[in-house]
Amino acid sequence: MRAGNLDRVIEIQRRTTGLDLYGTPIDVWTTFATMRAQLLQNGTDDREGARGKTTDAVLTFRMRWLDGVTLENRVVYQGSQFTISQIKEIGRRVGLDLTCERLGQ
Repeated sequence: MRAGNLDRVIEIQRRTTGLDLYGTPIDVWTTFATMRAQLLQNGTDDREGARGKTTDAVLTFRMRWLDGVTLENRVVYQGSQFTISQIKEIGRRVGLDLTCERLGQ
């Protein structure tokens, strides 16, 4: 993995619990890591499901290895939030390929 190919900046966020002004617990997304990544694929997928017809944006990012990335996390790229649908390990803890989806454009 060449450093020159990692030309995008992504944030990996994880859900935590915080308190609102009244002391009620709420779910909050906090930044877990800010990483340089390479955008491998950019596509769309038209599906028809329970919500009706939707268009999903599917992106695949390649980044250096980061311990603790799970499907429970999300990716923020160019101000948009993406759910992580697949994680592939590259080599032995060399890097990760994250397949992400943005639903309902």
